[in-house]
Amino acid sequence: MNFAFTDEQEELRKTVRQFLEAKSPETAVREQMETERGFDAAVWSQMGEQMGLQGLAIPEEFGGSGYTFIELGIVLEEMGRALLCAPFFSTSVLAANTLLHSGDEAAKQAHLPSIAAGSTIATLAFTEPSGKWDESGITMEATADGDGWKLTGTKMYVLDGHTADLILVAARTAAGVSLFAVDGGAAGLTRTPLSTMDQTRKQAKLEFADTSATLVGTEGQGWTVLSTVLDLAAVALAAEQVGGAQKVLEMAVEYAKVRVQFGRPIGSFQAIKHKCADMLLEVESAKSAAYYGMWCASEMNDELASVASLAKAYCSEAYFHATAENIQIHGGIGFTWEHPAHLYFKRAKSSELLFGDPTYHRELLAQRIGI
Repeated sequence: MNFAFTDEQEELRKTVRQFLEAKSPETAVREQMETERGFDAAVWSQMGEQMGLQGLAIPEEFGGSGYTFIELGIVLEEMGRALLCAPFFSTSVLAANTLLHSGDEAAKQAHLPSIAAGSTIATLAFTEPSGKWDESGITMEATADGDGWKLTGTKMYVLDGHTADLILVAARTAAGVSLFAVDGGAAGLTRTPLSTMDQTRKQAKLEFADTSATLVGTEGQGWTVLSTVLDLAAVALAAEQVGGAQKVLEMAVEYAKVRVQFGRPIGSFQAIKHKCADMLLEVESAKSAAYYGMWCASEMNDELASVASLAKAYCSEAYFHATAENIQIHGGIGFTWEHPAHLYFKRAKSSELLFGDPTYHRELLAQRIGI
């Protein structure tokens, strides 16, 4: 079994990195995170039309490129490295995978081609004010209304929920948790942007009041689909965390080489050497976990559930530790608003909590492997 990337995959990485270095430098990140929309529409359409990134892992029959989760993971790793401000994770990871695994051919035909083209921004709304990530947290009710459905309730922490054209919502019917598609401009839907610690990833509160919705997939089978999607999302987020962790490691090492204290570079001091060595070890270990997760996701094998939790727990802690050590190595300047170190620190903290923190995933892993 060979886990090395192919030449084609390395070429994809190189191309995406060049694109993001040009389109998502620190200045652009700071500019976009201050806006309510949170992304540059021109860059978003370029990603879809010229790069084909939104449709990379969507099958060709639905207008995508038909690549695997490994290629998607490479793209996410580069996006995490560049702190790209765009609704890519919500659209191409959460929404696209929910549709792909729903088993609803009509819904796939209706929504995936426009997602792949970059013309539809989509997201998944499943968490509620309780903040629970599991099935018990979904209490919102859906009631039958003629041929369609009506939704009433509140969804919280919805990634890009205030700008999404399509919202996939998890709600309960008499048969259990089910999935529904709601138009972003539907009557009875109130969308409120939330103020977040990590300004580079926008979240929203969505309030539904008798909002019209269309059932996606089979009624009562929503959690089966969602648990798979959340495993895929955990792996995708781990890949993104690895990209950010690698970047802050490089920042720390570069600074340790050029910052002179007591007449010598601080990188020559034992304490700084140890910090950098520990960071390197954790980042490389995180890569192993994330890449194995990407392989399991591309194969959709039996290991996915346990490896997803393992990767999410490990990569969350490795990334957060790397960002904290990066600030320590930079000293005073690392604490300032002008330095990018705090942007990665905040992204690491919010990513650590997204889809469940390391403690939650260790508990989940223990349950899944029967400990």
